[in-house]
Amino acid sequence: MFTRNQFSPLTRSASLAALMVGMAACTSQISSKTPLNGAGASLPAPLYELWFSQYEQQNSGIRIDYESVGSGAGIEQFLAQEVDFAATDVPLNADEIAQFPEERGDVIQVPVVGSAVVLAYNLEDIKALQLSRDAYCGIATGEISNWNDPAIAADNPDIDLPNLPITFVHREDSSGTTYMFTNHMNAACDNWSAGIGKTVDWATAMAAPGNGGVTATIKQTEGAIGYVGFAHAEKNFLSMASLENQAGFFVEPSPNSAELAIELSETAHDLTATMPDPSQVDAYPIVGLTYMLLYENYEDAATAEAICNVIKWALTDGRLMADALGYAPLSPEIALQVTEMLDTLEIDQVASSQAVASR
Repeated sequence: MFTRNQFSPLTRSASLAALMVGMAACTSQISSKTPLNGAGASLPAPLYELWFSQYEQQNSGIRIDYESVGSGAGIEQFLAQEVDFAATDVPLNADEIAQFPEERGDVIQVPVVGSAVVLAYNLEDIKALQLSRDAYCGIATGEISNWNDPAIAADNPDIDLPNLPITFVHREDSSGTTYMFTNHMNAACDNWSAGIGKTVDWATAMAAPGNGGVTATIKQTEGAIGYVGFAHAEKNFLSMASLENQAGFFVEPSPNSAELAIELSETAHDLTATMPDPSQVDAYPIVGLTYMLLYENYEDAATAEAICNVIKWALTDGRLMADALGYAPLSPEIALQVTEMLDTLEIDQVASSQAVASR
């Protein structure tokens, strides 16, 4: 079975030490009150709320406001330069990058944490449920419409499944969580025809805004099932189905099973790899990274330094908080790559400021 963090103690210690050295590279240019404004994904919102609150308590010169509006809306605000940073569960595509304001330099996309996307459900007295690929694919497409369907009953022989209609709940807004879910469905389901995206055309009609809205709808609707981030389901005491993975094993959603899939899939040099269907035996099948979007050039050094410090703090001091809330922290190796990318942002920002000052 998988145990958290497969790296040797020596390797992990070296990586964390290098990351701490990288943090020291952030020089303090923060003014007496540096406000940071962000918007975007709802999947990491519970973690961001905790991270930002704790960081503000430890750094009285910082105020961080984050609006959970969904990945799509966050990207729009970021491209319109209405926020200092945005959050998204799906990297920018080529069309979105083409809209990036030239005066801001290159767009910088850094992963900050991973998460499982779970199928949470509301069935009275049924707290453990297994769903095969045929079962959860059929539920999402509307081909399986009742809880006592043979495809569900076959893998739950000891459960008295109710003769109750299935209400599948999906996002109504432009959502990175929807992207993660449909990215997996497209890879895993032969009968999936809706494609991949932050929005898709659903065969079912029950929709709600944000991870919070989907969670609330499931909680209030007997017979409902829908996709949400693990932390949202756990916080609201929703039951979560164990899903059949690519290797043919039923895996219970957890930070451990999500972290396994993410650690062994973090191979893209640009840190924007997606994981549509992890192949590891113990890996939970629906996982993804959530990103912060940053400008290469900021108008003042204080903002750039503040954002740099917040993210680096989150990747070190904030790791235990992420784990406690049910997220999958980045491996030390990937966290180090993020730090190196942020150091490049700092150099570019400082160089830009010096060029402006010399004119």
